[in-house]
This record gives sequence, C-alpha cells and structure tokens, in this order.
Amino acid sequence: MDTQQIKQRFGIIGSSPMLDRAINIAAQVALTDLSVLITGESGVGKEVMPQIIHQLGSRKHNKYIPVNCGAIPEGTIDSELFGHEKGAFTGAHEARKGYFEVADGGTIFLDEVGELPLSTQARLLRILETGEFIKVGSSKVQKTDVRIVAATNVKLAEAVKKNKFREDLFYRLNTVPIVLPSLRERKEDIHLLFRKFASDFASKYRMPSIQLTPEATEMLIKYPWPGNIRQLKNVAEQISVIENNREISASILSHYLPIDSTQTLPALYKGAENSDLSEREILYKVLFDLKDDVNELKKLVFGILNSNKSNLTENDGSDSLIKSIQHLYAKSTTETEENAKSEVYKPKIITPEEAFDAHEEIEEESLSLADKEKEMILKSLQKHNNRRRKAAEELGISERTLYRKIKEYDINE
Repeated sequence: MDTQQIKQRFGIIGSSPMLDRAINIAAQVALTDLSVLITGESGVGKEVMPQIIHQLGSRKHNKYIPVNCGAIPEGTIDSELFGHEKGAFTGAHEARKGYFEVADGGTIFLDEVGELPLSTQARLLRILETGEFIKVGSSKVQKTDVRIVAATNVKLAEAVKKNKFREDLFYRLNTVPIVLPSLRERKEDIHLLFRKFASDFASKYRMPSIQLTPEATEMLIKYPWPGNIRQLKNVAEQISVIENNREISASILSHYLPIDSTQTLPALYKGAENSDLSEREILYKVLFDLKDDVNELKKLVFGILNSNKSNLTENDGSDSLIKSIQHLYAKSTTETEENAKSEVYKPKIITPEEAFDAHEEIEEESLSLADKEKEMILKSLQKHNNRRRKAAEELGISERTLYRKIKEYDINE
C-alpha cells in the first residue's frame, strides 16, 4: 500500500514531505514487532500513527487499546495497566485484568507516555524486556505478548537528564522514532485542512461552506498555530457556526486567531543557564540588569551636568552637552539590547534645563530595585504572619525563590 492509499484509508490530509516520511516509516515498521515512539507537539495528530501500525501489521485482527497515561491518576495507573488482585487495596472488591493482559496478542498505544510515574516506568520496562508483569497485590508472574506504540509531546531526552524519565526505558521505546511535524512546518497543508474542516462542518450543521478571501487565506497560512491541527479545526467550526456571511475576510478571521503569547515574551536572558527558571524570574533578571545600565547612565549624565553647570548658558555648551547625553543614551541602549534583547525601557532625551529641574528629585530617589524588592518581601511576610507559601503567592514567585531571596537579603522572619 503506497502513501496516497494510506492517506485515503485513514483520512490523512496533506502533502508535506515530513508528513509523508512519517507515514512511510509507520507503514514499513508495521510488519515488525519493534517498539515505536511517536513525538510531536500537542494537536498534530499523533493518534493516527499507531492505528496505521496496527491495521497494516500482523496483529490487526487482535485488540488495539489506546491509553491516555496523562488522564489516569498516579494511584490507579498500575492497576489500570497491569490489573490487580482482590483485596490488593481499599476498594478492590474483586480481581481485575489490566490492559496488558486484555491486549495479549494485540497492540497498546500509550499516549503521553512521558507522564508515567517512575515506578510504573520500571514495570513497563520489564514488559518490554521480558514480556512479564505482576498484578498489583499478586506475587505471580504473568506473560503477555503485546506490541507497544508510545507517543509524547514531551522531549524525553531532556526528561531523562532531569531524572523524570528512565533512560533505559527511553531507549527501549525509541527503537523506531517517528516525528510528526507541527502545522507551522507544513504550511502548504494549512489551507487544505481548513477547507476539509469547513466542508465537514457545513454538512454537519446543514449550511453552506465558508470561503476565505485571498487576504484571509494568507493570514491563515502565516499564523503560527500553537495548537496545531486541533486549534485549526476549532477555528473552522467556530467560524462555520457563528458567522452569517459565508465569505470570510481577513478582518473577520483575525477575531478568531488569538495572539500567540509566546511571541511577546522577552528573549531568554543570556546568563540564565538554569532551564528551571520561570518566565517571571527570567524577566526579573532582565530588569535588574537593565537597572544597572540605567543607574550608570544617570551617574554619567549628572556628572557631565555638574561639570558643565557653571559654564552652561543658553548658547554656550548646550550643544556639546546634548551630544554627550545622546552618545551615552545610544551606548546604554546598545548594551541593553545586547543583554536583554528588549525594549522595556527607552529613556527620553531631555534638554539641559529639564535635566537641572529634575536633578534634585532624582538624586533623592533610591536607585536600588533590590531595596524595593526587599521592602515588598518584608511587607508580604508581615501581612501573612511569615507564612512563606501565602507570601510567595501574593508576590507571584515560587516558594523556593522566596526562600532564596530571604537568605539573600538576610531577612529575619
């Protein structure tokens, strides 16, 4: 069966080379019993690949069981996957078969496998290596012959480094990797998918199909689609139901395309090597770094003003002073852009007269954001009777970060 026939059979739309490669790999590995790991962002349609592998393989007449690992509570997932004996835990009034026992001879699709607890990962590794498992509350070893296909939107290699996923399990699952491209990586398919969804919803709701203008089509293709195919389908359904006009312009379409918040976040601070930092903490680092540049600029500016104050007249010295200020501003802006890649602060170029008026007020101002931060932490701790969790929630930082700040500022609780 060639790629086009597989697409028709499983309802896959698109002509992206990356998509075709993923389908070809799935078809080639279907006749083997190798474990397959499917990776890709949320909403790219990873659930189709295991169906291709099962239906084109030798196990197609046996059971196919999809399991969403992220939707099963940690306390019951071992029972769901491997079964349990009567009385194994509170509420276990009778013995129960798990998915691996029920699917013997068939295929199990473990979606969001990266969400599995470490204890469950150890049990899964044993099945992959020996085909053996033990029910919860039992000491009897049982055998099963199951083809395992897993999928995740988590980068498991990074999870392994953080000790959140077993390295040996990762390599056993990743025998054959299949990578599904995001929608922004297959822009040639976006309009095809939208037209298919629009046609489906027109039939479902018994109304004419919506049509996009050329400008709307261009906007549709340029949008980054963080939710991928799932988001595109939702947008098509919303427009089909809500809009009375069947011709959709770019202005109408823009109401259904939320701004991708990830595009407006500040660039990653170059000194932030700790990947566990929150976005708020990274922003704090950028602001503190920017604060130092601004304070240094103030000192240099007022140093020049003081040195020229006695000789400054309306026509004498003002031009050179303004040029000096502009030079300092340009230097500070360049350094700030290099450090923070941000336009959070852009000082206004002022005249010498305006600078003299503001000099006394600025000199009295505290130039330390650290003092302000310490003051806010003290007030929050006092307000919540030194309960760190409540104080951290009010400040919008993690409890770990608050603890570090308390030690840094030597705050006595």
